[in-house]
Amino acid sequence: MTAPMERIQVLDSIEKDIITCLHSAGQVFVELGKEKSSLKQAENHTQMFLKTLSAVENKLTDQINYLTQVSTGQPHEGSGYASQKVLQMAWHRLEHARSRVNELERYKIKHLQGRTSQRSIIGPTNVTSTVAGQNVPSGAST
Repeated sequence: MTAPMERIQVLDSIEKDIITCLHSAGQVFVELGKEKSSLKQAENHTQMFLKTLSAVENKLTDQINYLTQVSTGQPHEGSGYASQKVLQMAWHRLEHARSRVNELERYKIKHLQGRTSQRSIIGPTNVTSTVAGQNVPSGAST
């Protein structure tokens, strides 16, 4: 049987013990409420109440300790919580890295577009060369 199902069965058992505990306490009051109450019966019900209450307390303490381990991420037997937490954090880091790469890509495109628009504003370059002491525009024949 899987660990979560076992935990649910333990909780079901605790619930039944609490019902038994309440029933025993009720029987004590019924017995003490009688005109001719049996002290022996009242003591038996009281002992049953105390015994069951102790068992409930121990089982609930175990459950609380288990939940404390799970919630703090400490390694413990039968739970994949820590692994799930690590996986979730890895996915978060991956998504963050992707968003940063996308942001850098946008900056790169914006920068490249800025450079090409500056070239179109400046227009073709007018380079002159010196031929025999005269400045001649490029593309012109001598």
